[in-house]
Amino acid sequence: MAMRDTDVEIRGDSLAGKKILLGVSGGIAAVDTVRLARELRRHGANVSVMMTHSAQKIISPLAVEWATQTEVITNWESDLSALETVDGILIAPATRDLLASYLHGLQHGPILMALSAARTRKCPVMMIPSMHADLADDPVTNDLVEEIQKLGIKVHWGEELEGKRKTPPHDEIVARFANYINMDVPERKSIVITLGSTRSPIDDIRYVQNTSSGKTGFEIADHLYRHGHDVTCVAGITSFPQPNWLPLVIKTDTPNEMLNELKALSNDQIDAWVHSAAVLDYVVDSPAEGKLASQQGPLQITLVESAKHILELKDKCQDAVRIGFKLETGIKQKELVRRAVAQLEYAEMTAVIANRLEDLNDSSKPRAYLVDKSGADFTLSSMQDVCIAIATIVERGNR
Repeated sequence: MAMRDTDVEIRGDSLAGKKILLGVSGGIAAVDTVRLARELRRHGANVSVMMTHSAQKIISPLAVEWATQTEVITNWESDLSALETVDGILIAPATRDLLASYLHGLQHGPILMALSAARTRKCPVMMIPSMHADLADDPVTNDLVEEIQKLGIKVHWGEELEGKRKTPPHDEIVARFANYINMDVPERKSIVITLGSTRSPIDDIRYVQNTSSGKTGFEIADHLYRHGHDVTCVAGITSFPQPNWLPLVIKTDTPNEMLNELKALSNDQIDAWVHSAAVLDYVVDSPAEGKLASQQGPLQITLVESAKHILELKDKCQDAVRIGFKLETGIKQKELVRRAVAQLEYAEMTAVIANRLEDLNDSSKPRAYLVDKSGADFTLSSMQDVCIAIATIVERGNR
């Protein structure tokens, strides 16, 4: 069935089945409401919208109704029963007038009434202020924001550009909002994810490096973050754009640097480890100092085995969920699964995600295969399936 212009492509499930109230006040950033509403829908949200009278002068409610496929609430109504079933409220943009009105208990409009109801029901609320930089830097604005945060409301500012504190990109807003409203869901975990490639220096300017963009690891991290988990990334060399909403990304270059960071993190209470990084199996034995001269004939480099991270961390992370990755090439599925089982057994992993290099860019082939410690293997057709499978294992724990 062909998509209609009102449809959206589903990109995730972090807001699936959740009823989200989007409140739009009268800042110029209200022009982005259509994009923001559709981005919420792309992650499964059922979106209702309230607009102030000032917001309606900036963007037509008809445009917003097209984006949400629901009627926009613009005035007081005797029956606002929809407020009773809302899972989260997002105010974007939030003007200083709205911040002050809410803090001082004013009720001039349905958005303020919804916020008062949310406070009583302990419904999660996030506000995205947008205003001129001079107004944002006014100490009065800072006082308003501090008092609102004391009431349990999440406030997130965008960057200052062209003399204005603009709203962040709509994908960032939705990612942070999803994380915020999912943080109190049961079984949220502290997770470390390794990603990207690693390199080993030949001299001060040359190196040996394997191939990995970091795309898989960042997509897994993004999925888990949006579902409310506490995510730390330990990243090697990456070319895939890093989602700037991930809370902590530790940069490393070499296998040893990455391993040292992982060992340091293992001293904390980590519930799950996801090893998606492409760590070099072999490193240069004795890197040269400075720059090796060119045009000196054949160059011989001795490579030695590097430490296996999953083995080095085995004893330190015995009680945690541990998920490994196994990439092979030129073998049949049965042999791929067998090698994944072998890794799972010798490193005492909870599960292993296995795939073949030649399948990665072939949409007709499964994205990967999952092998768990029971010996069962499952086909994962898409990257979304990989993310969901990892989230399920992490949330289930080692029981």
